[in-house]
Amino acid sequence: MARMSRKQSHALTRERLVETAKRLFLADGYNVTSLEKVAAEAGFSKGAVYSNFATKHELGLAVLDVVHVERAESLSDAVLAAETLGERIEGFGRWADENIGDVGWTALEVEFATSTRHLPEVRSELAERRRTLTTMLASLIQIHTETMGVTLRVSAEDAALQLLSLGIGLGVQRAIDPEMPVGALVDLLRDLVESVGAH
Repeated sequence: MARMSRKQSHALTRERLVETAKRLFLADGYNVTSLEKVAAEAGFSKGAVYSNFATKHELGLAVLDVVHVERAESLSDAVLAAETLGERIEGFGRWADENIGDVGWTALEVEFATSTRHLPEVRSELAERRRTLTTMLASLIQIHTETMGVTLRVSAEDAALQLLSLGIGLGVQRAIDPEMPVGALVDLLRDLVESVGAH
């Protein structure tokens, strides 16, 4: 078996650190999880963490990137399998019920944002990710509405921003009270689209 190059080894170490940090951040929380614990759980020295991430915040951003991609993919999977607009909205509703208010995810987003609020460079990175997330959701909305022969009441970007804003608010509340329904989010999505006979 060929030996891994230094670059491959470095990439593998980084990937393992991010996956371990993601598991710990989601299970135990961002603030209470130390870099030492991440290193130990991943089977590395603390030096290995610092050779990949200058700060804990940098590692946190990498974890959020992975979480966002995973959630975006699961959302896409939840709606793409359906053939009609109504079924896709139902798929979105099921996804929202299973994901919005996930305690680990919600706590990670809130803890990370509040603990880095005094760091302009991290706030800037988070703002950029929010814009990217909005653009990705807007693109997904645009693709689905065009495929389904539906026109939006607002621009895809505005629809994405409204859905994200309500979703984040519901997420925080559902993390405290899991019984809170996600119906308002599904109703908003229904209200944003104007069917032209594609149900």
